[in-house]
Amino acid sequence: MVPSGYFLEAPQRLRAFVRARESSLIVVAAVIGAMSGLFVAAMSAAVELLHVALFRIPLGARLSGLNSVDPLRAILAPTIGGFVLGVALLLLLRWRPGREIDPIEANALHGGYMSFRGSIIVALQTIWSSGVGGSVGLEAGYTQLASGVASSVGRAFHLRRADQRVMVGCGAAAAIAGAFSAPLAGAFYAFELVLGGYTPASLAPIGVAAVTGYAVTHAFAPLSLGISIRQVGEVAGQDLAIAAILGLLAALTGIGIMRGVALFDTLLAKIRLWMPLRPALGGLIVGLFALVTPQVLASGHGALYLNSLIAMPVTLMATVFVLKALASIVSLGSGFRGGLFFASLLLGSLGGHLFAAGVSVILPGRDLDPGVYAVIGMSALSASIIGGPLTMSFIALEATGNLWLTTAVLVAVIVSMQVTRELFGYSFATWRFHLRGETIRSAADVGWIRDLTVRRMMRTDVIVVNVAMSIDEFREDFPLGSKTQVVAIDAEGKYAGVVFVAEVHGLKDSAAANMHDILHYRDVTLLPGMDVRQAVAAFDTAEAESLAVVDSADGGHVIGILTEAHALRRYAEESDRHRHDAVGEM
Repeated sequence: MVPSGYFLEAPQRLRAFVRARESSLIVVAAVIGAMSGLFVAAMSAAVELLHVALFRIPLGARLSGLNSVDPLRAILAPTIGGFVLGVALLLLLRWRPGREIDPIEANALHGGYMSFRGSIIVALQTIWSSGVGGSVGLEAGYTQLASGVASSVGRAFHLRRADQRVMVGCGAAAAIAGAFSAPLAGAFYAFELVLGGYTPASLAPIGVAAVTGYAVTHAFAPLSLGISIRQVGEVAGQDLAIAAILGLLAALTGIGIMRGVALFDTLLAKIRLWMPLRPALGGLIVGLFALVTPQVLASGHGALYLNSLIAMPVTLMATVFVLKALASIVSLGSGFRGGLFFASLLLGSLGGHLFAAGVSVILPGRDLDPGVYAVIGMSALSASIIGGPLTMSFIALEATGNLWLTTAVLVAVIVSMQVTRELFGYSFATWRFHLRGETIRSAADVGWIRDLTVRRMMRTDVIVVNVAMSIDEFREDFPLGSKTQVVAIDAEGKYAGVVFVAEVHGLKDSAAANMHDILHYRDVTLLPGMDVRQAVAAFDTAEAESLAVVDSADGGHVIGILTEAHALRRYAEESDRHRHDAVGEM
């Protein structure tokens, strides 16, 4: 849902000053980073208070880090909380029909424009979903709110499209940097997932926002964020090859989890369960899982402390792995709002440890360090599900400070990403777009392509003739050389085809011929809502140099004409302009 107006507007002189200088954008980025850090701290505090109130845990404890919770509360909190969320979603559909767009979709299709009000709504839904115990990550709410506010700030200064997209990236970078205590990972999250690429023009604003968000979050966060990892062992040459195998397994696991979310959502849709009962059912299932292990509750941030995680017995670790994966699938598939970032890190850590234990059993001589493979698995599975190979590599680097371990992580991440791309083709975010019918695969700006429509490119001064006209009349009205081709319409004024003027004049027996016999492209037309890529594809399919534009597929009344040469020229001009904007060229 794209906003229709400005939430606020800066004075004209200040707008002109910010738009004219790149250094001014860096200052704006720092402000966005500070606000984003406060949002992360405030949302984390709100979820902690919900956990204290609903599960009666001590203040300062993490729900998913406990050994046990009250069984009745473990079941009732997510079940009733899910029902309340479902009722809220049902009422929200009446008030705000449609759906809110996230930072990736905003930058890919809408030039960085997000709804401020919608971002607050999504953040509140995420807080509630995690607060009642739903197995979802808070990162979706962090980035939604931070990027939504950043988008509003950009609109306040009337920023250009490229700068507006960078501001959205600044919000996401600061939020991830604060949430994971990883400013480098936050910056590359913005580059890889929100902006769809790195450019020199975006480096300084994104970097400043990430560092600022990290600093502010840790100044105000009630609980320590980030990932706690004990000192890991040495990484040997063999670990690079073994890491590639773990990367393959991580990709297959990630694909299974992403398909599982879609499958569970489809299953609930088929049984036509009343909307409030969908998250209630999901909450009940998660609550039952929590009776076995509380690690399935909420985001799993509390469980992601590898010092205690590696001390788990292998059987318990396998149980947590299976139940956490199922809990995440059920929570997201039933309607809880959140993401899979935190869950994928936890699951990857558990999976890496289990992998090391399994190899040690099969090959007793290979004493693999569980801590090393927990970090490798954490990054590899997250890369498969979330995308962003460098983002996940930098999380490992910033959590461990071990460059050689990061090399092994990079090997696993590369394998995981490539296998996921080959076998599945999507990350979790772009997979959800695919399920909604969108075709985008990343946040690379393709919105301008959709804006460059046939309606904008076509000529409206199209000359039409009646298909019932005789050949001699046509020759008289259109002498050889006057036109190349003319659009023909039928008696009802609908498109009939295209007539080539030279072909008509080349007919030897004009009396025996009629216009119907020489019509071309009878069933091929363009619609005004088609974008430039669809139009070019239509030209290629029909092998035509120009095509008529009709008002609708059913109506068929000619409203214009478009040539392939003009469409390609406009595409090249717009592509070149946006390339200059992206890299900051004047």
